[in-house]
Amino acid sequence: MSTEDGIVIVGAGQGGFQAATSLREAGFAGPVTLVGEEPGLPYQRPPLSKAYMKGDAGIEQIELRPAAFFADHRIEVVNARAEAIDRAARRVLLAGGKALPYAHLILATGARNRPLPVPGRELAGVYYLRSRADADALKQRLEGARRVVVIGAGFIGLEFAAVARTLGHEVTVIEAAARPLARAVSPEISAFFADAHTSMGTTLLLGAGVVGLVGEAGHVTGVETTDGLVHPADFVVVGIGVTPNVELAAGAGLEVANGIVVDAHLATGDPAISAIGDAVAYPSRFADRLVRLESVQNAVDQAKAVAARLTGRPAPYAAVPWFWSDQSDLKLQMVGLAGPTDDAVLRGDPASRRFSVFRFRDGVLTAIESVNRPADHMLGRRLLAGTPTLTPEQAADESLELKSLLGR
Repeated sequence: MSTEDGIVIVGAGQGGFQAATSLREAGFAGPVTLVGEEPGLPYQRPPLSKAYMKGDAGIEQIELRPAAFFADHRIEVVNARAEAIDRAARRVLLAGGKALPYAHLILATGARNRPLPVPGRELAGVYYLRSRADADALKQRLEGARRVVVIGAGFIGLEFAAVARTLGHEVTVIEAAARPLARAVSPEISAFFADAHTSMGTTLLLGAGVVGLVGEAGHVTGVETTDGLVHPADFVVVGIGVTPNVELAAGAGLEVANGIVVDAHLATGDPAISAIGDAVAYPSRFADRLVRLESVQNAVDQAKAVAARLTGRPAPYAAVPWFWSDQSDLKLQMVGLAGPTDDAVLRGDPASRRFSVFRFRDGVLTAIESVNRPADHMLGRRLLAGTPTLTPEQAADESLELKSLLGR
């Protein structure tokens, strides 16, 4: 690959940052340009709903690297919106008219919050949590509010709810599904976290749809649910999922299908363009379909894989997917990809707040979900990296030292 024009990375989140860093670590000597819409340096998003929200971490603690790092590694950070890709001329067109030429383009465009599709969503006091600016606005609002309604019992919603309860606020979480975290975890884990949040003092309303937001003088005062009740709110946090940012790729004629479609090497249909992270639909050896994962681990590992390919060490992307969520004193760690009908085997006692759920499909391990039990999580990462030998009976047997299976 010619290094005259270098590599342009669109998206300055965890994946884009890692791609730039890994290119330099692999010895790429050409220009590397990192394009991000938000002002300032690249930063971590996971702490926004946890440590940063509580005030336990400041801006310096969540920035991925200080300014000197980018200068020392000759990574140019451009704060601008990428508006179009001219594939024929190999240029990225930025807002304001500037064009960045590239020898190779990496799309790390991420995802954006799905807007609440009900009347009243335009009222003041309705917040989303995706960016540092969102977190700063919420932190300021928390200082004077008392009653908080969270719409959506996914990871972001429950993490924020836990922080708000810790800070002494009245919290109501409204979820349309029959259980929290329904799309991500087993019913056993869902039940545990439902009980945990209720024990924290959170009001958890499941199977409750939102029909509208009500307000006075332009500011939200409550959330109306399908049963006709209005739940009072000083402000509302919406966390009902995200939409992948595929518009740039689609506008350039690249294939999209719930994400930017890539092959096993994370390459698009254009040999000069790769894509990574939350916006990407890729073939996973852990699924029988294209998957799109919203995960720091996935973004980082995909970035490393693309950097390796572009510097002469190509290999199919095969990293084991894993995730985590911190909610109060509970750390949920997940490894693998389970299907909704996979069997669940309990290991440990949920009452102890230290247990795991092992998921199996036709007797084969597919995932492990662990609460405050990191050893099980690390075991799962090692087992799933190869051919899992663990049986459901072994998973259920607490007297068996599972790490002994790794040597077999």
